[in-house]
Amino acid sequence: MSSAVPAAAMVLAAGLGKRMLPLTDRRPKPLIPVAGKALVDWSLDSLERAGVARAVVNVHYLADQVIAHLAGRTRPEIVISDERDGLLDSGGGIVRALPALGRDPFFVVNADTFWIDGSTPNLDRLALAWDAGRMDILLMLTDHESATGHSGASDFFITADGTLERARGRPDGLIYAGAAIVAPALFDDAPAGAHSLNRHFDRAMAAGRLRGMVMDGRWITVGTPAAIPLAEAAVAAALAERR
Repeated sequence: MSSAVPAAAMVLAAGLGKRMLPLTDRRPKPLIPVAGKALVDWSLDSLERAGVARAVVNVHYLADQVIAHLAGRTRPEIVISDERDGLLDSGGGIVRALPALGRDPFFVVNADTFWIDGSTPNLDRLALAWDAGRMDILLMLTDHESATGHSGASDFFITADGTLERARGRPDGLIYAGAAIVAPALFDDAPAGAHSLNRHFDRAMAAGRLRGMVMDGRWITVGTPAAIPLAEAAVAAALAERR
């Protein structure tokens, strides 16, 4: 295993945010405030605390607002990956950003989910658990009891040998918590067009190189306007527990 924290991160922030209407009529979802902070800043603050030097943020919908918001940020250094010519989805967005991400393993984080850490920052724990000899992707996972705002099914379960498989309705399944470490070589022959990161999850899974780490703390996803007060209450409760 390695304790080196990746120097770069991909922040997926280009979505249309249709489920957040009407709040996203004139404001992109990454800039929706939750507990006094724009959603994208929750992700970027976690990357800053982990010591990540460079964050590549992809933009599409109302991109000028996101670019202006991020212009004043110096840590991590912000690099914009412009997708105003067409949405590339999560996988295609990473492929376009690869030149700015470099050839070392990097974080991938969603701009519309975040977490309140437990005793040890989860990105630090993810970096400690990363093992390039055994993994192409390491996902941060959470159980349902530690999640706020998630109404869907489980995504994965951890097998006896430590690899991940799709949950497919299993009651002991875990939720993908919107953060991962990935090896850039996994994208070497990936298509340049729009496609989901799930394609690469499945490829790593088939090779026995998709692994997971269960996070410590409270994970929060904000999918609709109604989820905002629930998220803010969860933030307040989680922060109170840490005092």
